[in-house]
Amino acid sequence: MLVSGRKEPFVPQALPLAELRQKIGVNAYTGSTSGLAPGYLQANLVILPADWANDFLLFCQRNPVACPLIGVTEPGCPFLNDIGADIDISRHAPEYHVFYNGQFDTSVADLSEHWRDDLVAFILGCSFSFEDALVQSGLTVRNIEQGHNVSMYDTQIACQPAGRFSGNLVVSMRPFTPQDAIRAIQITSRYPKAHGAPVHFGTPAAIGISDINTPNYGDAVDIFDGEVPVFWACGVTPQNVIRHSKPPICITHAPGKMLITNLLNNALSVL
Repeated sequence: MLVSGRKEPFVPQALPLAELRQKIGVNAYTGSTSGLAPGYLQANLVILPADWANDFLLFCQRNPVACPLIGVTEPGCPFLNDIGADIDISRHAPEYHVFYNGQFDTSVADLSEHWRDDLVAFILGCSFSFEDALVQSGLTVRNIEQGHNVSMYDTQIACQPAGRFSGNLVVSMRPFTPQDAIRAIQITSRYPKAHGAPVHFGTPAAIGISDINTPNYGDAVDIFDGEVPVFWACGVTPQNVIRHSKPPICITHAPGKMLITNLLNNALSVL
């Protein structure tokens, strides 16, 4: 079907995971992964030189809510059997951000021109993984409902430093009525590998957010009368830390555009 001479847009929600991953791998889909591949664990990416890897591993261990560690690759290897032998970490995220000395340099659809033999990839859990559980419980996830990327904000909450890494927490936000917020807290606490329970709800200024309508990353969503913003630790935290800590090179996923693994969310849930 053609509209105004343009092709009908590709709708990834209609595709099974293998076909969606194939589309991502050939750069045919570069959008947000929120709401995609329900039931499968989505992951944040942090890719660093091997001589910075031990410091970042310690940072993850000291900050497990912000950086829930799923796996780590061998230097130079873009594959990790633990998340799926068919997943190429260098090309199966929809978009990557490349940083040099802590400064954002470029956004790319794959890492064919940036991969090096000394790079180590860290796979970290993502809150998109619990969104499916929220929806299955009858809750409305506003960013999915409105077809937006999730709203993400810098905060004044300091992470525990480790080696050369330090910086403040980034949070994602989803609005709920107070009754639904309590239910969301109960549900997400079962998913510690997807950031677990919220770190804050209510007044944004209490954690250093001056304007809830202007997220630092992602998209603004509607917050209706009677709703409160609920904030979860976010896997964009490492990008904030990278800007502060200035490794010579670092590659991450673009905010909201995750690596979708073969792991099932329920396999990593508790209770």
